[in-house]
Amino acid sequence: QVQLVESGGGLVQPGGSLRLSCAVSGSIASIGAMGWYRQAPGKQREMVATIVSGGTGTTNYADSVKGRFTISRDSAKNTVYLQMNSLKPEDTAVYYCNANIKRRLNWPSRDYWGQGTQVTVSS
Repeated sequence: QVQLVESGGGLVQPGGSLRLSCAVSGSIASIGAMGWYRQAPGKQREMVATIVSGGTGTTNYADSVKGRFTISRDSAKNTVYLQMNSLKPEDTAVYYCNANIKRRLNWPSRDYWGQGTQVTVSS
């Protein structure tokens, strides 16, 4: 009964900005790494950005989005964000939220996925 719900997608012009949110709900004990992935029509799903748990908040970005996108998380709200600036047409894709979750502290963790949110960058 774990759910990841994305929001914030939409249609924007090149150079514009969007902020995606992903809220985790349900019966969970802990959340590890979280991330954003995207898939364009006819292409494979690719990693966009990830962020680890803990105080360091180490992040990792695809080369294509470095300097334009920022991933962050709010542990109190079980939410991960993706701030997308200077958007380009090639950023057009369905964006999926991912989280590594333990439902119980003594259970193995596994990845959960959101349903996806459409981001379209077009003039």
